[in-house]
Amino acid sequence: MTIADRQPRIPMTDGFEPVRRAVVIGAGTMGSGIAAHLANCGIVVALLDRVADGDDRSALARTAIERQVQVGGFMVPAFAARVTPGNVEDDLDVVAEADWIVEAVFEDPNVKHELYAKLEGLRRPGTLMSSNTSGIPVAELVRGHSEEFARDFTITHFFNPPRTMELLEVVAGEATSPEVLERTIRVADRQLGKTVLECRDTPGFIANRLGSHWMAVAALEAFEAGLDVETADAIMSRPFGIPRTGVFGLFDLVGVNLVPLLWPVLTRALPADDAAQRYDLMGDRVFQHLLDNGLIGRRGPGGFTRRKNESGEKVDEVIDLESLQYRARRPVTDPAGSAADLPTLLAGDSPGATYAWTVFAQVLDYACHIAPEVGDDVAAVDAGMELGYAWARGPFKLADAVGAAQLVVRYEAEGRAVPGLLAAAAKAGGFYPDADTVLSSTGSVVERRKVEGVLTVADAQRAHGVLAESEAAAIVDLGDGVACLALRTKMNTCDAGVIEMVERALALGEEGAFKGLVIGSDHPRAFSAGANLATFTHFIESEDPDGLRALIRRGQVAFHALRNSAFPVVAAAKGFALGGGCELMLAANRVVTHAELYAGFPERSVGLLPAWGGTVQSLVRALGAGEPLPAASAFAVTTSCEVSTSAWQAADWHLLTDHDEVVASVHRVLAEAKAVALDLLEGGWTPPAPVELPLHSPDAEPLDAGWADASETDRAIVARIAGILTGGRPGATASEEDLLPLEVDAAVDLLQRPLNQERVWHLLRTNRPLAN
Repeated sequence: MTIADRQPRIPMTDGFEPVRRAVVIGAGTMGSGIAAHLANCGIVVALLDRVADGDDRSALARTAIERQVQVGGFMVPAFAARVTPGNVEDDLDVVAEADWIVEAVFEDPNVKHELYAKLEGLRRPGTLMSSNTSGIPVAELVRGHSEEFARDFTITHFFNPPRTMELLEVVAGEATSPEVLERTIRVADRQLGKTVLECRDTPGFIANRLGSHWMAVAALEAFEAGLDVETADAIMSRPFGIPRTGVFGLFDLVGVNLVPLLWPVLTRALPADDAAQRYDLMGDRVFQHLLDNGLIGRRGPGGFTRRKNESGEKVDEVIDLESLQYRARRPVTDPAGSAADLPTLLAGDSPGATYAWTVFAQVLDYACHIAPEVGDDVAAVDAGMELGYAWARGPFKLADAVGAAQLVVRYEAEGRAVPGLLAAAAKAGGFYPDADTVLSSTGSVVERRKVEGVLTVADAQRAHGVLAESEAAAIVDLGDGVACLALRTKMNTCDAGVIEMVERALALGEEGAFKGLVIGSDHPRAFSAGANLATFTHFIESEDPDGLRALIRRGQVAFHALRNSAFPVVAAAKGFALGGGCELMLAANRVVTHAELYAGFPERSVGLLPAWGGTVQSLVRALGAGEPLPAASAFAVTTSCEVSTSAWQAADWHLLTDHDEVVASVHRVLAEAKAVALDLLEGGWTPPAPVELPLHSPDAEPLDAGWADASETDRAIVARIAGILTGGRPGATASEEDLLPLEVDAAVDLLQRPLNQERVWHLLRTNRPLAN
């Protein structure tokens, strides 16, 4: 089966009807990105745009598909074959075959109405119909169209880029049928992997209503406070848990040119007394200067920052907010810029701290004010900012970090009016009083919403308890005879403590404490970022090769035992699975992974090689995939230092097999992994049979023949990997047990070389690889 034929695993429930075919109309950045993501999720798509000039009438859609291949909208280029380009004059009748029609044309109601009138005569009744509009109300969009059309209609507001932005805001109209709304949400969740916010039909919905307000407040208050770009961005980033772009960097990222297109539309739709009306971005001198001079941000010659000057030379400059001329970036001297967290920041008395408090208080006030209008509880507002603007915590979680009661005290001391929702939070013990409750948008304490089919380690631990735990990991009962080995280290890195807990899990399984094991965690970005290199440096510093050998061998034995245990082991992978973390994933009998899996072996860049079974498992998997030269395939994977850009690419490299499953929703990986473990048990689990591995033929070109011009360090590493894959006797066969000791020997020898040690130390000091 080729990659293009593979389909993601769809979590099924009674009555769920997945979408098989879709039509996206509008091949701009958003429309083509949506089409690409639908294709990523196994949906066959027609992408239509207006007729292009020239012989190729569908050139606009065709070019948009090619652009999505270039920018990574498709998880693998082969998925572009699932999208057929077309145009709205010649190909609009394809909507008759569609299960879902997504409109993503220009934000003009007249243009949309003209299109909808054509669609009404072509679409099948019951076909999902949605608009990607970010600001036009449902009522306006369905006005003048049939009741049947209005029943099938929703807004599905994707965020850019659609592939990686998890948030999807779904808005139903008064006439939308409950069945259509439920199916739209289910498709978005189960098939597309989105976290769905069911929004009310209000201006800006949730994320952009608050996010736009925050950006306006943070920018104009910085001007008012006399801060420079560097200081404001430093404050509006790490201390708040906001991406390092801060506010001005975010304007540059999305494009300053969008301000006159979006801000007036939002403010015109809001009441005259809405707090957003106090921030006149269009009347501000700095914004006007940028717009008048075409300084639109990263897509132009510069914005608030620029990376190239007029001569095309690389620079690191910001705009001086007084002179409006570019100058070199300066170090931030205000202590607020280096505050470790929000409570520390707000406790300061510098100009930057005062600015931070002004912005935070106004954003929190606004969030409290709009919450009853836009959502059912404060968690919905927080989710909008976390998923739509990549905040680590939304405004209400930030308020809890400071303390709702402390905020009330400060408000009163400064003579500020205390928002009713903040007063309710202070009385309840926070906006999130405990792990199971949250404040409704009107201030009452309600249960947190739980999504059907989503399982977390934290919930399982509260429900079923822990079988064993340490600082490095816990073995949590997931129920139904399945346990979970959940790593707790930073980025789930593997160290001696993790190896010890793997051994503990093996012992508990042998004792009958559980029947199946899942390896996974609630970490949103990492299955495991690899071995903790600091684990090895002790042995390097003490010149203790025997201790180093024992540690490497211990991890290798533990991982090998997992794969051959009497109970099935399933890896619940998501995000990074690098180096030793990739080896831990390969130690499982099955893998259930989020589609966004970044897996591979970067060991060569740090002077190492995969020695916890990764080199040998790469050979096993290449053989199982039918590679004509399995040793050459394994050599390429283990020496390239490449990391997959998706689970599908990892499958192309045989880091995943045809038996492994890819899931679109990151939140459903653990539950699906548990389901796979139960399926394996129900089928009568038996450990994998031993495999005879073909070693590299003596008649073939040496595996490392192409590395003659590489550095001495790289040549030493790839020679050792080639030695493992030839087993010391080219052309013969060997078992895994024959080859695994060679991994250990090679790793120990390499780590005694000074040049290899330099790579380890350099990465630990700088977080960058050394090419020596």
